[in-house]
Amino acid sequence: MNVQLFIPCFIDQLYPETAFNMVKVLEKAGCNVHYNTDQTCCGQPAFNAGFWDDSKKVCTKFIKDFSSSDVVVGPSGSCVGFVKQHYTKLFDNSSLHNEVKDLCGRIYEFTDFLVNVLKVEDFGASLPGKATYHDSCAALRECGIKKEPRRLLANVKGLELIEMAENDTCCGFGGTFSVKFEPISVGMADNKVDNAMATGAEYLISTDQSCLMHLQGYIKHKGYNLKTMHIADVLASGW
Repeated sequence: MNVQLFIPCFIDQLYPETAFNMVKVLEKAGCNVHYNTDQTCCGQPAFNAGFWDDSKKVCTKFIKDFSSSDVVVGPSGSCVGFVKQHYTKLFDNSSLHNEVKDLCGRIYEFTDFLVNVLKVEDFGASLPGKATYHDSCAALRECGIKKEPRRLLANVKGLELIEMAENDTCCGFGGTFSVKFEPISVGMADNKVDNAMATGAEYLISTDQSCLMHLQGYIKHKGYNLKTMHIADVLASGW
């Protein structure tokens, strides 16, 4: 199957190894992976900040960048969820309406694509230790992803998954929310990390690197012995 790779801005700039690991996993599943180097942002930051006209310009480029008939796969429930849930609002009754409808039908979050499209759940990964899982707001509520990451993690050799309390509550990042409402954001991160630490886990795993970036900053500040990992990095471990 031909796959167009969508790499969000923060992964491209800060966590490129997650993108490379995603490619490794997709290729192991038999996919032909392609990457359009002209791609940029999906438009979510401007949209969430209230600059809808500016966002629409970026989104228009995104639509054109991924105009082929291939499926589009991204390692971010947040970005994929934005495309699937909000592009239709931005382009309602526009000349791009049909193109948006087509794109929304063939763009997938990484774990959703692996489990529900490719029907592959075991990649021979190995990561000894205890882990807990954070359901990102966007992956859970905009993409409907809950069981998929857990089914993939269940097949990682040596990994014991322990559910934390309130695993589906927000981590406090929320893009500009963490800047505008820093005390609240930090308090939410504190609650999330406390719940993760209570499980005795060594790893905190999620589908969304934006959540993990926020939580890792808090963990580092506190000096806790807890490592955040994107699920693509977990699935590529031990090869």
